[in-house]
Amino acid sequence: MSHLLAARVRTGLLWAAAVAVVVVYGFPFVYLVLTSFKPAVDAIAVPPTVLPQRFTLDNYLTALNRPGVTASFINSVSTAVVATLLSMALAIPAAWGITRYRTRAGQLLMAGSLLVRMAPAVAIGIPLVTILGAAGLTDTPTGLALAQTTVALPLSIWLLASFFEGMPREIEEAALVDGCGRFTALLRVILPVVSGGLAVTAIFAFLASWNEFLFALLLTSVRAQTTPIAIANFQSQFGLDWGPMTALATLYSVPAVVLTLLLQRRIVAGLSLGAVKG
Repeated sequence: MSHLLAARVRTGLLWAAAVAVVVVYGFPFVYLVLTSFKPAVDAIAVPPTVLPQRFTLDNYLTALNRPGVTASFINSVSTAVVATLLSMALAIPAAWGITRYRTRAGQLLMAGSLLVRMAPAVAIGIPLVTILGAAGLTDTPTGLALAQTTVALPLSIWLLASFFEGMPREIEEAALVDGCGRFTALLRVILPVVSGGLAVTAIFAFLASWNEFLFALLLTSVRAQTTPIAIANFQSQFGLDWGPMTALATLYSVPAVVLTLLLQRRIVAGLSLGAVKG
């Protein structure tokens, strides 16, 4: 009986801790969404209120009618998609070669990608401004996508390397015995097996680009401006325009939330694949 009681107490404590973590991390987003529905007076009220006194869509109309907002959404989608595709195209062969050949150069590449990921973004962003400026790619979606690839690529290499490492070598060996070359085996046999890991990596690469702010701030001004920069520009002579700002931030978070919810099973399956060593 005492063991059963202790188990129930531990379960209760774990659930309480989980609920506390969800509340701490979830409350700012809930407050953001609720603020987006507040009238202008309620949004700047002191002391602030959590629930709106009156729900209104005026903030959304103001945000969507602001010049440049629609274009910023298009820029965000296009740069995130291009950065994700570039990261996957470069990370797949890199991670596969590192895990299968196990050379010193491959290990150095893994360590170098980790160091790039750990480095402050501004340490990479400032040289990128000079390089892309010399190439005439500043304030262009192409230049911004290339810059954002430097954020997503190291993460993609590390994730894919763990997924490839967890895949039994017998699968590749069987494909080679059947007459496939290494590249053909990778495309037709290996990648379908680790499709869950590919989905996870693509999602994280997309989100890394979707949420990126500093490179967009340094490399864009008008033509390639993304939505995070548009959100930061909601200022008036009296300060921040909280209502439209929170409305646009809420709209911008919808694609990422929906994508994660729709693919959550693939995410769990992919992460489980990376945790199993065959």
